[in-house]
Formats: sequence, structure tokens, C-alpha cells
Amino acid sequence: MGKFAFMERVAFQDLGRMDYQSAWDYQDVLMKENLEIKAEAYQTGASVDPKALPTRHHLLFVEHPPVYTLGKSGKMEHVLINEQQRKEKGISFFQTNRGGDITFHGPGQIVGYPIFDLEKFYTDIGRYLRELEEVMIRTLKEYGIEAGRSAGETGVWIDADVRGKERKICAMGVRCSRWVTMHGFALNVNTDLNYFNFIIPCGIQNKKVTSMQMELGREVDMEEVKEKLKRNFEKVFGVLVQEEVKIQE
Repeated sequence: MGKFAFMERVAFQDLGRMDYQSAWDYQDVLMKENLEIKAEAYQTGASVDPKALPTRHHLLFVEHPPVYTLGKSGKMEHVLINEQQRKEKGISFFQTNRGGDITFHGPGQIVGYPIFDLEKFYTDIGRYLRELEEVMIRTLKEYGIEAGRSAGETGVWIDADVRGKERKICAMGVRCSRWVTMHGFALNVNTDLNYFNFIIPCGIQNKKVTSMQMELGREVDMEEVKEKLKRNFEKVFGVLVQEEVKIQE
């Protein structure tokens, strides 16, 4: 047997620059394909080994035009500008079905959407989020950025334990249905951080947002970061990430 004979395969696609709704719709299609496979298998009433089902794992990377997205537990008062002001600044707005509060997506940010069937790994959403964080932490460390977790707060932070210096570099929010995930993470690489001034990011008061560019004092190669993220997904989740042809827009 080859080295990768028993590793879970993850189909990777870089969607490039894509509007938020189109990327959400595409995620939904991929998620529903997996859910339909599970529904058919379980409706017979027979015992089913979830690891034997032909569900597929996907990892999508995308860069969105400026958009604020509000999680299902989020509060509108965390959006500090009104609809007219958002339109004037060219910022879209969506209420989503992911967890978490308000966040921003935009140019210079790598947004990642893993559509994973967790039953082929483990059935623990908390562990899944910690492993997503670990992918980011390892990637940032390769650039000399020491990042970590903040107790009780999902995402990746710098100086999380230093009062007044806490700054978030990666936001996360996921949805899970029958252990199939969607939505994911937003890593600030060369992001214009001014957009965060018009929201209370993730609903967390008095904490700053940062980017790799801000921390390093230079612009960072986005394609290089994507490659490092893919390799760290392989290491943390024990999978093989394989490129697929980009979908037709």
C-alpha cells in the first residue's frame, strides 16, 4: 500500500475573488451532497459505518469583496454604521447561519471554508475548532508570529494574555449538520483593518484586530500563505489535500 492509502482526501479549490453569496451557495451545494449521501444511508434503518460512506471533504479558499457577515447569535448593535453608510463605502451585509457574531471579509484576507465530514475524524465540534485554530497558529509561526488562543473565545489571537494588547488575527465561525461542516475561518493577511472600525468584531469590546502585514511591517505573499495553510491542514488533520479544477463562474 502507498504512503497515503488510508489518509482522508480533501479536495482543494482556490475560488479566487468571489462575492459572498456565490461562495455561500457553492458551500451549500457541497454540504448538501454529503447530507444526501448520509440521509439515504441512514433511512434504511440498517447499521451504517459512517467512515465507509462516499462523502467527500472539501477545502475552499476565497477572497471576498468587502462584506460584513453576522452569525446567528450575533447582535445588530455590533454593526456601527447604517445601511446607507455601508452602501456608500461599498460594503455588503449578510446574516448567516454560522456561529459567532459580526465579522468582516475583504481583499487581502484568506477566507477558508472546510466542508468536512467529521464522522470520518471524530464527533467533537470543540476539537474541530481547536484544530482549525492550530492550523492558523502553525502557519503564523512559520512567519515568526507567535499566536495562540484566548480563553473562552474562538479564533486566533496575539498577546491574548496581555491586557490592552490583545489583538485578533483570525476569526472563526462554523455550522455543522449531521457532522458535516461549512463556513470556517478568515485570516487577515494584507487586510485593510479600517473596515473593522465600523463594527465590534466578533462582538468583543475593547480588543483590537491585526493582520500579518501589520505584525511584520510588510506586505505578505498571499499564495505563499495559502500553500502553508494547506500543508498545515494536512499535518493537523492527518489528511491529503489535493487540488481540484476551479469551478466555472
